[in-house]
Amino acid sequence: MVIVRPAMSGTMESSDVQISIRPNSNSKNEIVINSPVKIQFGEAMEQVVEKVLKEMSIQGALVTVNDRGALDATLVARLQTALVRSSDAPNMSWEDASAWKN
Repeated sequence: MVIVRPAMSGTMESSDVQISIRPNSNSKNEIVINSPVKIQFGEAMEQVVEKVLKEMSIQGALVTVNDRGALDATLVARLQTALVRSSDAPNMSWEDASAWKN
């Protein structure tokens, strides 16, 4: 998928995560994590984000993660939603998402 527009998903409520996606000025992915538990879980969150980006064949994305204590499953769901919203395939069938491994 190609990132063509900015998009967001999620909220800033407790136990949720807000994901912001933008096209990056180069072809590399860049991940920014903001979280009160970044010291403890920042590396694990970054690994989850990198895994989803790889599974969805994303290149050239600037991903900002504003975490408020979300579980990994919530992080994955919010990230997938934001990526589809920002991609060149916004009308993708969610049945195709079964090909993504989590």
